[in-house]
Amino acid sequence: MKPTKKPPPNQTRSVIKTRRWLRGLQWFLPGLLVKRWLFVSVIGIILIVLGIAISARLTPILFLSRLMGNVIDSLVSILPRNMSGPIALVFGLGLLWLGQKRALGAITQVLMPNQDQELLDLLVSHRKLNRGPKIVTVGGGTGLSNLLRGLKQYSANITAIVTVADDGGSSGRLRREYGVLPPGDIRNCLAALADEEKLVTELFQYRFKTGEGLTGHSFGNLFLTAMSEVTGDLEKAIAASSQVLAVRGRVLPATLEHMVLWAEFEDGRYVEGESNIPEARGKIKYFGSKPTHPKALPQAIEDINEADLIVIGPGSLYTSIIPNLLVPDILQALVDRTVPSLYLCNIMSQVGETDGYAVSDYVRVLDELAGVRLFDVVLVQKEPPSERSLKHYASFGSYFTELDRQALANLGCPILTADIMLEKANGTVCHDSKKLAGVIMRWYNRQ
Repeated sequence: MKPTKKPPPNQTRSVIKTRRWLRGLQWFLPGLLVKRWLFVSVIGIILIVLGIAISARLTPILFLSRLMGNVIDSLVSILPRNMSGPIALVFGLGLLWLGQKRALGAITQVLMPNQDQELLDLLVSHRKLNRGPKIVTVGGGTGLSNLLRGLKQYSANITAIVTVADDGGSSGRLRREYGVLPPGDIRNCLAALADEEKLVTELFQYRFKTGEGLTGHSFGNLFLTAMSEVTGDLEKAIAASSQVLAVRGRVLPATLEHMVLWAEFEDGRYVEGESNIPEARGKIKYFGSKPTHPKALPQAIEDINEADLIVIGPGSLYTSIIPNLLVPDILQALVDRTVPSLYLCNIMSQVGETDGYAVSDYVRVLDELAGVRLFDVVLVQKEPPSERSLKHYASFGSYFTELDRQALANLGCPILTADIMLEKANGTVCHDSKKLAGVIMRWYNRQ
């Protein structure tokens, strides 16, 4: 193999200079709100000069014309007019550019001392994200937070509508002890959409290991509970938390009413409680909630009506996705949609909920619940995980969700297959945030 030749130093410097010039041209992109304020600054300077002239009881036009004439005559006597004019113009623009750049740099250093990105990169990113499509996601659980991590790279206009039916773990304890809506899924989505995602996620997911009454609670759940007490309800608490965490988009509970899920199994058993249903380990025949007609959050309905793209899932079918659809106004808004909608099917079956389900079973359950098709296409993982991961999941009764094309064709359901899976070192799998968001946005752009 021949060694790669390094480019000559002069060529390298030339490339670097070209890149700098190209980066400089980015300041002139429309929508950055920079050029107009530079122009305003110039007008301001001119008005200041005129103001001083008027205050000194000088005729501004005559005074300025004489001054400019003397300056021009002096320059022309030294350099020809065809040289002195362009030189003065370039020199003046250079001073204006340098002054504005240094001023913005000083402000940036104070406001963002540890920011790795340059101000220009932040402005370009801000412009791109704020012009992104209005995306509404409906679901819950860790699957939804994975999706949001990817989508926030394409748009800042994201609304995550999240179930509030959780009654297990830390969320369930806070629900029983303080009477607040369960904050668990909301906590995950807020962390996923935060600008400082890694730090916020570590902080929000931190669970206390000791302390009377604290053991088992996550910091994020306690934070949202405290904010609910301070602001008066969960909706205001989420809005306040979103400002504190610099969340890109917004997270909304499907309802502010306390939902209790129930399921009736084919063997006749009746079970209540989101955490109790999977533990019953039966085949679900009927599914519902108490109250039967919870009131939707108005902002959630408004965002669905204004959406450019709707993504349903991922998440546990019965305990993360369907609870949102049991809110009648949300279901009706999804039925009435006029924009592209996609359903993201789970990679692996959920023990106690979707045992033995193929992709068509997920679609059939959602169709029966809504009475119509809520989405235009179902997105499915193309290839199964490795044998090692399959054995890991099989050890506790979970299996790969098979793509049964003929059954889906009989249902009239279009299919979109892609490699959207991330396989971890411990044998578990989840949706890959970047791959998943890329596939969804490419599909949306084709619609």
